[in-house]
Amino acid sequence: MKIILVCSAGMSTSMLVKKMRQAAEAKGIDAEVDATAEAGLHNEFDSTDVILIGPQVRYLEKKIAEKSAPYKIPVAVIDSMAYGMMDGNKVLDQALDLQKTHR
Repeated sequence: MKIILVCSAGMSTSMLVKKMRQAAEAKGIDAEVDATAEAGLHNEFDSTDVILIGPQVRYLEKKIAEKSAPYKIPVAVIDSMAYGMMDGNKVLDQALDLQKTHR
């Protein structure tokens, strides 16, 4: 499973990416988690299963959802509390739930 986190410059989510990777490893889940800026997202569509958007750029949700629709990739804004707390477990669970409900 490949999860992409989107933020304005692709840098503010780097700590969360690390925590999500640790959470996936602890749960025995094979997950690739990466962060990118919205401008580079088009390079990720072919290999992505879930797109999560940082709360600070929630205004991009509709635009990203429209661009990812042909690839059938679910898109959601990261839970603000989980993002603020850098709770890798909770955000990983959000991505897993999003993928399950999108099938």
